[in-house]
Amino acid sequence: MDITSAVPTGRQIIQGYGDGGFRGGDVAMVGSVLVFPDKTRHWAITNPDEITIESLSMVLAELPTLLVIGCGDRFVPPSQNLLAALKEPGVALEWMDTGAACRTFNVLLTEDRAATAALIAVE
Repeated sequence: MDITSAVPTGRQIIQGYGDGGFRGGDVAMVGSVLVFPDKTRHWAITNPDEITIESLSMVLAELPTLLVIGCGDRFVPPSQNLLAALKEPGVALEWMDTGAACRTFNVLLTEDRAATAALIAVE
């Protein structure tokens, strides 16, 4: 599914997702990813139960103000512990299924908002 939209130069737009990975900047990545405004990194997470403060340490090191998490092919609510831990440093969390998270992240980039995405790969 192609979800390309206009985005400021140098931003990491998500051009597609599915088949166990993501495509962005005309580069395909297999598996889950962390998408920062200017770079994308692999993320060794395969299900929402694995999403913890520790698994998000690379993201939190950059102190994002807005974190979009794609929790897989269907919505599963985040743990209360994770919500509390993200609230402490002032991170606003948008938690949704991966497809919605990809689309939301792209919209935020077109608005030139400082968002980061943590996305679980889906088939």
